[in-house]
Amino acid sequence: MKTNASFSASLLVTLLVGTLAAPLAVALDKTASASAHAGQAGGIEWRKDNNVDAAFALAKSSNKPLFLYWGAVWCPPCNQVKATIFNRQEFIDKSRHFIPVYLDGDSPGAQKFAAQFKVRGYPTMILFKPDGTEITRLPGEVDSERYLQVLTLALNTSASVADSLKLALAGNKSLKQDDWSLLADYSWDDPQQKLVSNKDVPVTLLRLSELSPAGLNATRLYLKALFAAANARPGQSVPAIDKQQATERLIKSLADAKVARDNLDLVAGSAAELTEFLTVAKSEQRTKLTAAWNVALTKLADDNSISKTDRLSAIIAQIALTKLDGAKPSAALQKDVQKRVTQIEQGTSDAYERQSVVSSAAYALGNADLLDASDALLKAELKRSHSPYYFMSTLGSNAKKRGDKVGAVNWYEQAYNAAKGPATRLQWGSNYVVGLIDLTPTDDVRIEKAVSGVFAELAKTENAFYERNHAYLEKMGKKLGEWNKDGKHQATFRKVHAQLDSICAKLPANDGQKATCQTVLPKS
Repeated sequence: MKTNASFSASLLVTLLVGTLAAPLAVALDKTASASAHAGQAGGIEWRKDNNVDAAFALAKSSNKPLFLYWGAVWCPPCNQVKATIFNRQEFIDKSRHFIPVYLDGDSPGAQKFAAQFKVRGYPTMILFKPDGTEITRLPGEVDSERYLQVLTLALNTSASVADSLKLALAGNKSLKQDDWSLLADYSWDDPQQKLVSNKDVPVTLLRLSELSPAGLNATRLYLKALFAAANARPGQSVPAIDKQQATERLIKSLADAKVARDNLDLVAGSAAELTEFLTVAKSEQRTKLTAAWNVALTKLADDNSISKTDRLSAIIAQIALTKLDGAKPSAALQKDVQKRVTQIEQGTSDAYERQSVVSSAAYALGNADLLDASDALLKAELKRSHSPYYFMSTLGSNAKKRGDKVGAVNWYEQAYNAAKGPATRLQWGSNYVVGLIDLTPTDDVRIEKAVSGVFAELAKTENAFYERNHAYLEKMGKKLGEWNKDGKHQATFRKVHAQLDSICAKLPANDGQKATCQTVLPKS
């Protein structure tokens, strides 16, 4: 979820920040280490004890807001946040005014806390009032300047975004511009957000854009409404939109350099989706809209004032636009992509930023049908990265694109073997099993071994059936059920089912995890 829309589909982000220093020390040079760890050495006083209840008690007794960061060591957008926001002196200064809690998805009890606070995608950042009421979910995809503006507004507000939403939808005229800004910059794309039912997000955003005073906030809400409608999931209500009118308004917004820059996360993250949603293939309207996107995206790709990852996102969006109607990237486009990607990647030395930049760079190359170049970049990064297993997964995806099934599952297996942390290993193990079933469905021996390995680790993991863990177990279980729907793999299925049953049986009857455990795999 937590990255630009074109990239997030390939993603979907091991201890608290104080314990990250040791395993990362090898990967960080002295300069990068000083920058990346500014918040640890005399900077941000992150709560490292994993005692979230105590942190909330401290927030209440000190009458300070609480800032909760939920992330993972490997996740590219999380590393982007560390490299561009958490190390800024402005953020460090602001942290004196709240209780900063750093919760890594692999830390003890993290997944249970995630269920409590409704956080799943990495990164998620929430600001709470001293009494524990959620003020807002901060956007993880905007640039650092906008992020700090949103954080400042959230720290100074007396109302939560939920309160402002109620007033806005009721037609209340007392809302200030700052209230509208927080509504416009809320993480509406977070499936775990609690403002409205997920099915109502597209309709709500469009209504807010109509109610908001004219200006940048109204434009941002409108763009978010279009994006939500274009990416509506099954069951979501899609508002009635005049697509020709929307296309004209979108072209006008893209032509405004300030609007495009202020909404770079949407401009760089939704080009292909919105173009496909609003226009007909090979129509004059699509040609005009695509041209407008490309002008705006080229400016963003060339803008040194924004992060390297955001510049790469603009390049990725241009590639996606080119391929929208089934065309292949031209030699000229491939040459331009290779040049831009190389310049950006070679200009990145910070270890955290590289995790984000190399991920986007490899994705851009792969999407431009430059798989060999993508592989070369990823393989070179394996020795430098603090989380090489993330790049091994991408190498597997590249092999899959080539039709190299054996190579793909071998990379998925390597990634699983190299993964660190209980939640991370469960995610990578689940992905490995899914990859095996998709690419080598007749290899019962290997599939059984992989599933058995995942379940063996599951049995040793405390709070194993919460939040992200639950989601990946569900995904793996559904895949196994589909694999055995005709009963051809019944022997293997029975073995792994028996293994899971024994894990479920050991859970206390009053433990909510027991019911979850029993639904991971279908009965037969």
